[in-house]
Amino acid sequence: MDLGLKDRVYIVTGATRGLGLASARELTADGAKVLLTGRDEKRAADAAAGLGPNAAGAAADNSDPEAAARLVATALERFGRLDGILISVGGPAPGFAADNTDAQWSAAFESVFLGAVRLARAAAAELGEGGVIGFVLSGSVHEPIPGLTISNGLRPGLAGFAKSLSLELGPRGIRVVGLLPARIDTDRVRELDALSGDAEAARAGNESRIPLRRYGAPEEFGRTAAFLLSPAASYLTGVMLPVDGGSRHGF
Repeated sequence: MDLGLKDRVYIVTGATRGLGLASARELTADGAKVLLTGRDEKRAADAAAGLGPNAAGAAADNSDPEAAARLVATALERFGRLDGILISVGGPAPGFAADNTDAQWSAAFESVFLGAVRLARAAAAELGEGGVIGFVLSGSVHEPIPGLTISNGLRPGLAGFAKSLSLELGPRGIRVVGLLPARIDTDRVRELDALSGDAEAARAGNESRIPLRRYGAPEEFGRTAAFLLSPAASYLTGVMLPVDGGSRHGF
């Protein structure tokens, strides 16, 4: 199936590893051009080099108020156009309500929530008909995850913003989509498993509750993201798609 990605240009944030990198890899594999970002300039450049000539790297911290406009300008300068953005950030600090500090909440709000809002606004100002804004969220949009209280508080609100944005941008032909990963086999998820004190037991327990009985592979998430961002998904907007092996049991 031709996804129609050839020569289309996307920004993918938080893409030096994990879900962002997997998404950027699948986009470039299908012919898209990608500006990928990370907080560290060298890591961003190295990640882009690993994806070939259709990728470029840029250092950006999503909590920086100036980052969004700078990234859009960089994509236009480097590739001459912009067709979409996938907004992905590292997960906020784990912990429970009694443990997380005001400083942790504030930092997470700036990067996970307000940073994503700024990126979406900056992209929306440049995108034309056929453009797309994607958010990497979490299964916590539907059901809280124990030990990730900050994420549980912020991700549903960001999903609400994304849904609102889909209504506002729809008349311009711009789509807004969300992806809700659960247990995808990334460094972040392995770190969370290790917090239990027995990573192998935690993984086995989690897998037993997933209908497919395994963690997802990053490339499985990346292929799903590439499809949702592509013209092949041109009549999908406002959707929040679980990528979770069936973990969400509700309709």
